[in-house]
Amino acid sequence: MLSDITLGQYFPAKSPLHRADPRLKICLTIFSIVLIFCAGNFFSLGAAVAYIGLGMALSRIAVKLYLRSLKPILFLVVFTAVLNVFYGTGEPLWQWGVFKITQNGLVNSLFVSIRIITLILASSVLTFTTSPTQLTDAIERLLRPLSRLRVPVHEFAMMMTIALRFVPLLLEETDKIMSAQKARGADMESGSVLQRIKALVPILIPLFVSAFRRAYDLAIAMESRCYHGGGGRTKMKVLRFGRGDWLVLGSAVLALGAFIALNIVFPPAVAR
Repeated sequence: MLSDITLGQYFPAKSPLHRADPRLKICLTIFSIVLIFCAGNFFSLGAAVAYIGLGMALSRIAVKLYLRSLKPILFLVVFTAVLNVFYGTGEPLWQWGVFKITQNGLVNSLFVSIRIITLILASSVLTFTTSPTQLTDAIERLLRPLSRLRVPVHEFAMMMTIALRFVPLLLEETDKIMSAQKARGADMESGSVLQRIKALVPILIPLFVSAFRRAYDLAIAMESRCYHGGGGRTKMKVLRFGRGDWLVLGSAVLALGAFIALNIVFPPAVAR
């Protein structure tokens, strides 16, 4: 299960999205999330899904990797869908006591499930096609106006990128510790819920120790290289907009126009 979590992982490839400006990719990810939550019907939501699907195709990353990123949230999707099934108005199609299923509830359940899945795919497109170094540079450039208010923009961007980069490392470390404990006869898959929670203690303690050791080693490495923040630092690769970036930005404008038109023309998917 841990190997299915792809959050924070970067997959190098030669694609238009990999070559795109990371600042543009961050802005387009936020743009896609806004489209997903502002969609009022299945037509406008379909336009947002199609736009994100275009980004997945342009990334030239195997679809199975995107599907792997959905596995950890399947429980959340199913749980949310079940709750929304019983949270609907109108004439009930089936009822048992206080529980009832309506057409409105079914539509709302499907609508919310597609939103959550599409949201994860949109964020996966960003992390799959953007290296941690590029993310740091892009976040720092986007937040640069805050530096006039004495906000430590560079340190903030570095902190976010390091946290994102540590996710796959900690997952890999957790998998190694679990394998080592199982080799010593530890049983973490049977017994009551309380017994399974107790079985996790021998995993959490060495995991915390390893995480603090990694953080300490990283701090020592940064200090030994005379790292002192963003003041006076230069970039080996300066971020510049290219022709491909303007084409990607143009596609976002077209998608926004189509989304607004579909959102206005067609009625809401879920009755309020």
